Amino acid sequence: MPPEARRYWTDQMDAAYEFMQRLLAWPVRECGERLCCLRRRAEAAGAEMVFATDLKLGIFERRYAVRESLVEPLLAVGEAVRRCGYVLRVEDGYRPPARQARGACGDYALQSALKWTRWELGGAEPTAELIFRRLAVWTATTPKFANHTSGSAVDVTLLHPDGSPADLGGAYPEMSYVTPMDSPFITPEARRRRRMLRDAFAGQGFVAYPYEFWHFSRGDADAEMIAGTGQPARYGSVHWSDGQDHPIPVADLLEPFLTVDDVRARLASSTG
Repeated sequence: MPPEARRYWTDQMDAAYEFMQRLLAWPVRECGERLCCLRRRAEAAGAEMVFATDLKLGIFERRYAVRESLVEPLLAVGEAVRRCGYVLRVEDGYRPPARQARGACGDYALQSALKWTRWELGGAEPTAELIFRRLAVWTATTPKFANHTSGSAVDVTLLHPDGSPADLGGAYPEMSYVTPMDSPFITPEARRRRRMLRDAFAGQGFVAYPYEFWHFSRGDADAEMIAGTGQPARYGSVHWSDGQDHPIPVADLLEPFLTVDDVRARLASSTG
C-alpha cells in the first residue's frame, strides 16, 4: 500500500463522519411517493441494464425498488452509460430498515472496520468509538443516514459489453482507501470511468456520495445537502414491501441501528 494512503484514509473518514453529523440537522418532509421495481420497469422498457441476482455478501436479498419518479431518470442513466460503451450493473436499491439494521450490526461490517482501523493505527487495537465512527461512514447507523431505506439511492458498478467487470479502481462493497470517489490511488482509466459514471448520474439530477464510488441518490437529505439546495429532503426512511400502495415513514429517523455500546459489546464477545 502507498505510504501516504493511511493519512488519506484517515482524512477521508474523518471528513465523512463530519458530513454525517451535519446531515443530522437537514430537514426531511416525506412526500409519500410510492416505490416500484426498477428491474421490472427496465426489463419492460428493453433497457440495457444488468441487475445482480446473487445474495449480497452471501446473506442479503437484493431489492431494486426506487421511488416512482426516479425510474425514468435511472433508465436514462443506463442509456447514457451504454452510449459510453459500458453496461450499468445495479447492485442494490431499496433496503427495508430492518435489513439496514442487520447490515450495520453484521459480522462483515464489523470485521471490515476492524481490519481497516487496525491498519490505520499501524497494527494497534482500535477503540470501540473509532470503529463506530468508521462504521457510520460506510453502513448507516441511523435511518437519517440510510438513503437506501428511502428508496432514493442505488449502488452501481460497470460492465463491458461482453459482461466482464469494468475496473473502477476498487471492489464493491469493500471499504478501503480506494473507495472514495476521488481517491488518488487508482489508475487513470478507473478514474475516467468513475467520472463518466458520475457525469451520467449528474445529468439526471443524481448526486454522488463522495466517500463511495458506487453510491448515487436524488431527493434525500444526502443529495440536498451535497447539492446545497437549502431544500428539505422529499424522501426519508420508509417501511415498504412489494405491492404496497404507499410507504410508511419511519417514526424516528434518529433511532440508532447501532451504537458505540453495541460495538463495544460485540468486540468483548468476539475476544471473550
